[in-house]
Amino acid sequence: MSISMAEVRKLAHIPKVIVHSLDLMLYQVSIELDGTEHMVTDSKGKMLRAHSTLEMQTLFEYLPVGKLLLRHQSAYDEMINQPLRQGSNMLEVPLGRNRLGTVKQTIQ
Repeated sequence: MSISMAEVRKLAHIPKVIVHSLDLMLYQVSIELDGTEHMVTDSKGKMLRAHSTLEMQTLFEYLPVGKLLLRHQSAYDEMINQPLRQGSNMLEVPLGRNRLGTVKQTIQ
């Protein structure tokens, strides 16, 4: 499922924002609403991407966010011939609210 950034800005409360670490300096973002994750898109339906976590945090700075997290899941276990894991190796780390100031909102 997906939701546009314009729709996200209209929400009264966003329980959880998840910044997904895809690769070195490549991030996407989703929000959790009613237990379901929604990838956040721009006005053209393209998933939001950024090259830093701060860039993503800036988008949500003045919005009513409960939790802001960075999520990383490694695929390297398979690459280095480690045994298959029984569970996920997903890591979630809370991100602070940096109060980055007023920024030009270029994503619609």
